[in-house]
Amino acid sequence: MKYFKNLFKGVDKPLYLMPIVLFIISMLMMLSTSYDNGIVISKTVIIQGVAYVLGLFIVIFLSRIDYEIFRDIKLQLYIGSILFLLLVYVPGLGLELNGARSWINLRVTTFQPSELVKIAFIILMADYFQRHKSDLFTFGGVFKSALYGAPFILIILKDDLGSALVFMVIWVVMVFYAGIGYKLFAELAGIVCLCIPVAYRFLDTYQQNRITAFLHPDNLTLQGNYQVWQSKVAIGSGGFLGKGLFRGTQKALDFLPVSNSDYIFAVVCEELGFIGGAAVIAAYSYFIYGMTRVAVRTKDDYAALIVIGIIAMFTFQIFENIAMTMGLMPATGITLPFLSYGGSSIICCMIALGLVINISLKTRDITF
Repeated sequence: MKYFKNLFKGVDKPLYLMPIVLFIISMLMMLSTSYDNGIVISKTVIIQGVAYVLGLFIVIFLSRIDYEIFRDIKLQLYIGSILFLLLVYVPGLGLELNGARSWINLRVTTFQPSELVKIAFIILMADYFQRHKSDLFTFGGVFKSALYGAPFILIILKDDLGSALVFMVIWVVMVFYAGIGYKLFAELAGIVCLCIPVAYRFLDTYQQNRITAFLHPDNLTLQGNYQVWQSKVAIGSGGFLGKGLFRGTQKALDFLPVSNSDYIFAVVCEELGFIGGAAVIAAYSYFIYGMTRVAVRTKDDYAALIVIGIIAMFTFQIFENIAMTMGLMPATGITLPFLSYGGSSIICCMIALGLVINISLKTRDITF
């Protein structure tokens, strides 16, 4: 206990308290979604617990190394990340789930490469933007940065629109923070908006169907709308205080799909009510606030850009997932950080957390 107390000494409280709170809620929800007339220690519960334990060791390791080391291996990190993403297309290794071929079959479990590559993408873009800040006031300079990140997005976009959107949001937020001119940013935003109808035609059929379903929410025959409808029923039926832990009916009767992952927030609201849902959002808000403090405090542009990229990743995923469960955003399969089931998702979150804690500690060392 004394070791862990010393370990987090000097770390901003939101950075370690909120992940612990979310871990407890996550494990309760895993037990709830596995509940069958009694508590069942299912495979999902075990994998989630193991991922958190492994993640804790990763946080400890990353909090103690020098984040500058990633600058020295950026070429290997860039090439290795692209090759890692392409592994999903290797016969016998790549696995298609829910219409997306974005998983690696490890036999015992599955792993989603894009989750791990998100962190590499943030590190690489932080280094790029820090070295090319002066180029961001020209269209050509911004276009070059987009080309630098394009291979990641294009590979993922083919089968996983949700993950590709996360990468795009990370790039947009980081390029804005890096110092792009406001006028140029507005012009590029206008060009992107004009290109959306054209880009839509290049999406796979199932991706187009998700967007069409979002635009016609009352048509339950469209793919994705039934799941969202059941999610809204679960959230609404929870009321203010909820039905009670393990007592959710939408989940228990299998009306709510992927209840331990994509729609975990609906389970929280059904069983713990408005109070539970608000508590989860408050925990995320406090966590984002803690990371923002680190980004503002650091004097190292490279470190600040890494934290900003991580903030963008977490914020968009939290917003998209929660809004999706309420029918306010299209169903994309984006997980809720620290809460949704998934070893690769948890590992990604813990790596991100380790980097932010590392930068937080280094910043405090410099400050004092």
